Amino acid sequence: YRRITLELRNRGARINHKTVLRLMNELGLKSLVRMKKYRSYKGNIGKIAPNILARDFKAAKSNEKWVTDVTEFHLAGEKLYLSAILDLFNGEIIAYNIESRPVYPLVSKMLDKAFDR
Repeated sequence: YRRITLELRNRGARINHKTVLRLMNELGLKSLVRMKKYRSYKGNIGKIAPNILARDFKAAKSNEKWVTDVTEFHLAGEKLYLSAILDLFNGEIIAYNIESRPVYPLVSKMLDKAFDR
């Protein structure tokens, strides 16, 4: 109703915002408020790890090269975060963990499972 009131005033109509809100309710008009997209990137924070793999994503034996990532999923209006370790030898998932927030325990629990295995 705020944007509609402002536009009406820009076009020369003198109208109260409460009147616009009442009319919108009577006509069944509702505004759609979009959620802001989550952006976790905050610039360069901390140290950058050396590029040991150098894009060589093949391994000669099992447990030689592991890779990991955290992925965000949207399920039923809820965000879930998956952290998994993949063995580059055969593409097997070594360990994974799912949490509702992208915090450090998500990764540490996954690493504990991988080292136990």
